[in-house]
Amino acid sequence: MTQENFIKFLGTAGARFVMIKQLRSSGGIWINTDGKNILLDPGPGSIVRCALSKPKLDPTKLDAIILTHRHLDHAGDINVMIEAMTEGGFKKKGILFLPLDAIKKDSIILSHLKGFPQKIEILKPLTKYRIGDFEFQTSMRHLHPVETYGIKFKIKDKMVAFLTDTKYFRELENFYKNLDILVINIVFYQPHPEVEHLSLEDVEKIIKQTEPKEVILSHFGMSMLKAKPHLLALKLKEKLKIEILSAYDGMLLEF
Repeated sequence: MTQENFIKFLGTAGARFVMIKQLRSSGGIWINTDGKNILLDPGPGSIVRCALSKPKLDPTKLDAIILTHRHLDHAGDINVMIEAMTEGGFKKKGILFLPLDAIKKDSIILSHLKGFPQKIEILKPLTKYRIGDFEFQTSMRHLHPVETYGIKFKIKDKMVAFLTDTKYFRELENFYKNLDILVINIVFYQPHPEVEHLSLEDVEKIIKQTEPKEVILSHFGMSMLKAKPHLLALKLKEKLKIEILSAYDGMLLEF
């Protein structure tokens, strides 16, 4: 890949049924910054989406994999991507970042692969981590059935954050503010208070509280797809007077 400093959406599927039916891909997000390649949440099909990307993304060039939480729509391809990053384990390289519950009890990482990365780092709330010169920070723990963290980082001169799966709670605004770009996982069109995912109503509230310069909606559930997320993004943009986009599979942001 010739571009430098970019974010590529290998997939925008959210939750079980969009993933199962592959109405949207679930390949995760590739981040390139100053020569470092980082893969965020490699869900099912991640390695296929790398191969189909134009130009192709080479997973043997990965420097790190970051897993926000252990759910399959985020982690289905994590073992094959570890294998790819380390070239089948023949090159001990790369860092794997993940929450403790993803590797401790009922580990989603196969035992024989745990020694393949150069390092495994356990994510903790509101903590900074480094990949060479690249630095990212975790959020507070999100309200989700498993241990879950969003991330925030700088790419070139832009502050970017990925607000991953969570139920709405007011403290979110403390971390996800003063941003150039906020990517928000939005599963539901209508509120479902009994399920720990964000709805369109929650997202509008978060945007008003955090006032990012640009918002990208992603990780859509069935109800969001039926409501046509690109139209919802346009309506929200007109209402809130903030640049709001709906992500699509293969979407590229260059910096």
